[in-house]
Amino acid sequence: MFAIIKTGGKQYRVSEGDVIRVETLSQNPKEVVTFDQVLLIDNEGELKVGQPMVAGATVEAVVVTHDRAKKVIIFKKKRTTTYQRTQGHRQNYTEVRIKAINS
Repeated sequence: MFAIIKTGGKQYRVSEGDVIRVETLSQNPKEVVTFDQVLLIDNEGELKVGQPMVAGATVEAVVVTHDRAKKVIIFKKKRTTTYQRTQGHRQNYTEVRIKAINS
C-alpha cells in the first residue's frame, strides 16, 4: 500500500514505515503530523485517484528530527572580466516517519 502526498510544494510517494525529508514543519520532534493533501492511494492494485485530492484520505506521520542539508556551492564566473562570486546555501528540512495511511 502506498500513497502520493503533497507538502511544501512537492509530491512524495510514501508507504508505512518510510522516512522522508520534507520542507520544514512547525511541529516538534515526536509529535504527530497529519497530511491531508493525498493525491493517490494504491491499496494492492485498487487505485483511488483524487480530483485533485482523495476525499477523506489522510496520512499520519511522526516528526523524527529537524536538520539542515549538506552545503551547496554556487559559483559564478565570467571569463574575461575577472568576475567571480562564490556563495553557499544549506536548506532546512524536517525528517518524518510515516505511521499510517487512512483512506
